[in-house]
Amino acid sequence: MSTPTNTILSKDERSARNYEGVIILHPDVTEAEQKVFFKRNQDTIQQFSGRVNHIDSWGKRRLANPIEKMKLGSYFHTTFEAKGDCVAELERLMRIDERVLRFMHMKLDDRKPLTQHVEEFHLALAESHKREQEKEAKAQARRAAMGGGGGDRGDRGDRGDRGGDRGGFGARGPREVSYGRKSGGHEDDESGEEN
Repeated sequence: MSTPTNTILSKDERSARNYEGVIILHPDVTEAEQKVFFKRNQDTIQQFSGRVNHIDSWGKRRLANPIEKMKLGSYFHTTFEAKGDCVAELERLMRIDERVLRFMHMKLDDRKPLTQHVEEFHLALAESHKREQEKEAKAQARRAAMGGGGGDRGDRGDRGDRGGDRGGFGARGPREVSYGRKSGGHEDDESGEEN
């Protein structure tokens, strides 16, 4: 009878992990270039004994902060199974690809199936979209209540006497300006005579 032995698995024998990634591509990348980009990513994942679960396109969105003077980017969300070395290779390839503005990969909880992660993600995305719509509706109602624009200052009423020609000195007169003396030269004493 053989007894079980504790063996350490090599990198090749470890099981695949669940990952998700968010990738922002240059806004001028065509749909054909996007397909080529994600086909290359899929091939890389398959080289590491993995598989792509899904890829969602969020379309062009405004960036929170400009990247390389660009204000828009094409957003993508993906989930996949692969070994840990795969993420390092994907990120290496994305760093050298000029079409990629930003990317982020996260390891997901392996106790849940990827489909459940995707469902939860879509629910959170829908909830976020709903909050954003409510926020926009409140902002529109606030602008309508203020009389249309918010930028229009309207009738400011009697502002009172504001000093007449506000470009002059008014009753104050010109300011006296004094400059400090340079050190190292002859200085005047209190009487104004030089020593």
